[in-house]
Amino acid sequence: MFPTETTARQLAELRRHFVQRYGGVPRFFRAPGRINLIGEHTDYNDGFVLPAAIDFAVWAAVAPRNDGRIRAFSTNFGEEAEFSLARGQERQGRWSDFVEGPVWILQRCGYALRGADLLICGDVPIGAGLSSSAAIQVVVALALLTNSGLTVERSKLAELCRRAENEFVGARVGIMDPFVSCFGREGQALELDCRSLDCRWLSIPERAGLVICNSGVKHENAASQYNNRRSECEEGVSLLSDYLPGIRALRDVSRLDLESYGDRLPETIYRRCRHVISENARVKDASAALEREDLESFGRLMGESHRSLRDDYQVSCPELDLLVELSESTAGVFGARMTGGGFGGCTINLVDRDAVSQFERLIAPVYEKRTGRAAQIWVVSASAAAGEVQC
Repeated sequence: MFPTETTARQLAELRRHFVQRYGGVPRFFRAPGRINLIGEHTDYNDGFVLPAAIDFAVWAAVAPRNDGRIRAFSTNFGEEAEFSLARGQERQGRWSDFVEGPVWILQRCGYALRGADLLICGDVPIGAGLSSSAAIQVVVALALLTNSGLTVERSKLAELCRRAENEFVGARVGIMDPFVSCFGREGQALELDCRSLDCRWLSIPERAGLVICNSGVKHENAASQYNNRRSECEEGVSLLSDYLPGIRALRDVSRLDLESYGDRLPETIYRRCRHVISENARVKDASAALEREDLESFGRLMGESHRSLRDDYQVSCPELDLLVELSESTAGVFGARMTGGGFGGCTINLVDRDAVSQFERLIAPVYEKRTGRAAQIWVVSASAAAGEVQC
């Protein structure tokens, strides 16, 4: 990809930092964060999702080393991590896990990596549910593979980054985040079948503005709660398999199946299953609505999704609920819902472009008055996929 004027300024600053710290002539890579328009907590259930890459991204500058070591500096954290490729990587519980994780999985899968100096920076808000973790892993993997003269097919790259987060970092995430970072397109959302990895791109109508509202809430136990939800879904599959032989995931269970056998499930497990099964159906309905540019129907499905996440999956919080409530009562808004794993983070709002300025003026002061928190509001665009940036 070739840089825009804004990107060129970012590259110049990144180059300056790199030369100042490491010297040499680096190559540059970018990987976007994402929003998820609809389809939450369905990816690890082999279901359907409808995300879009966004113009918040993580950047990496890389140059080779000949001593078999990786040095990585994060401008966001102001810290450096250094380790040898010859020793096994160990999780540290800090930002460097998202560098060492891709190294660990690539080497385990037989990719012979060369030593490198890495400088990493990004504007994907951390802990906001916009997939900063997938973006850093994708950009690191791309940079280190290219630095080593290696290439990996994009679907494989997404799967390797998912495995790094599952097996090294310890978060049992699905494939959606790294996949859309690898396959995003400008102006388009990506409908993805998380089992087959079949996908198609759907144009987002020009009159639809994408507005993110950050609640400012970060729950420290979000990762463990996320893993708990996945375990609850697996328990539902195990229990339902007594009546539905051969099912592998909640993707294989229909609404009729759940109505027929749901009374055999504990109440909490039933509700978790009901969210996932109904959410899969909403993704398909939302994709159809987007194809015919029916933003009103799309927005109604977003609202249904949020209420299901709030009531059945129980991953929302009062601040997210308030942001959705305020959005749905604002003129020019087609729909709103929480986006990401939940327990804090952001909402995604589909807003008529002519109403975006009014939306920004109205939501933030009311939210701050009622919660004591300042809401950050960002207008974003669907963005291109990760790749090397030529300059």
